[in-house]
Parts: sequence; C-alpha cells; structure tokens
Amino acid sequence: MKLEFKTQIRVRYVDVDQSGFVYNGNYATYYEVGRSEALRQMGHTYKEMEDQGIVMPLLNQYSRFHRPAYYDDLLTVVTYIPELPKAKIRFEYKIFNEKGILLNEGYNELVFLNKATGKPQRAPQWFVKLLENHVLA
Repeated sequence: MKLEFKTQIRVRYVDVDQSGFVYNGNYATYYEVGRSEALRQMGHTYKEMEDQGIVMPLLNQYSRFHRPAYYDDLLTVVTYIPELPKAKIRFEYKIFNEKGILLNEGYNELVFLNKATGKPQRAPQWFVKLLENHVLA
C-alpha cells in the first residue's frame, strides 16, 4: 500500500531568502500543505479530526535538498502514505518544479493523541478505514 496525493504551491516572495532560494524552513510548511491536502482529497480535514478529539503533533522530520526552488516557481508536492497507521503515521514527500525536476524529498511522522487527555492512542478506526477505502477506490 502506498497512497499518493498531489497538490501545487506557488512560491511567494516571502518564501525566499537573500540567496533567492526558498528558505529551507519553508519546506516543513510545504509538507504540511501536502499532508493537509492529502487528507482533504480523501474526504476529511484536520479540522474535522480535531473536532473529533484527535490531534497529531510532529514526532520527527527529515528533509533532503537536491536543488533550490525560486520565487514564483510552481511546485508540485507529492505526498505519500506508505502504510496504514497504528499509533503514529508516516507521510513521505517529493517536491518537484514545473519542469518535473526533483528539488526536495523528506518525511515526517506524527503521533495520534487524544485531545482531551494528551495521551497517545491508536489511529482511530474510522481513519484507518478512510485510508483503506482510498486504496480500494
């Protein structure tokens, strides 16, 4: 199982540093956009998840830079979910420019927490089913 979702982001002027490249810290934001849009493409949002008492804080993150992105580039963020989650979920990312050149790749892992107690929990069954249904679609 490896779910794949795509979303596009236009690099804003505020995203670049003095070198003219997208500042490295902005890739975490691009990952978040990819992750949020992946959930939305499956028919659910982070907001709905939080309303159902689940939050997903970041556990760890890795990013590898191949080439820079520049102001006004149209980036494609490809987000992968490589396996069904248990108490944590892994998202993998590849970011391409308009020419299809790989600029960045990375991953992050988030843990499922009960919003009321702040304690880790297994992925909600409805969420696992959502992923399974998307694989079968």
